[in-house]
Amino acid sequence: MEGERIVYVSARTDYAVRAMLAIAAEHPRLVKAAGLAAAQDIPLSFLQGILLDLRRAGLLHSHRGVDGGYSLARPAQEITIGDVVRAVGGALTTVRGLPTATTTYRGAATGLRDVWVAVEEAIEGVVDHRTLAELSANPTLKN
Repeated sequence: MEGERIVYVSARTDYAVRAMLAIAAEHPRLVKAAGLAAAQDIPLSFLQGILLDLRRAGLLHSHRGVDGGYSLARPAQEITIGDVVRAVGGALTTVRGLPTATTTYRGAATGLRDVWVAVEEAIEGVVDHRTLAELSANPTLKN
């Protein structure tokens, strides 16, 4: 469709970023998964898997017990949107399911790899330079 931009952000990625922003906004208070799911309209069972991935990636701490919940593992100004995206989705871009940098073409399409690498670098330029703290302080932040 002419003039339409196509960018795919999975529900998992969107939920992860929203969850991290909500947890950052509550810092230093602990955030319970059930409350977070309700506040952000995220299915609890789906959110629990996302929170586990974020914890395994070293972005969250989980605290057990009745007064437990989740907190950031690092200050919000040290966690980028790119960190969150990679924690739950892996690579920022892929071509046919493979890492962009490993893509190869022949003949007339030889230069296409450079285009896909440039797309990946452009995305990195945005998500790796936006922190949770910046988005929390200015939710309408543009490029």
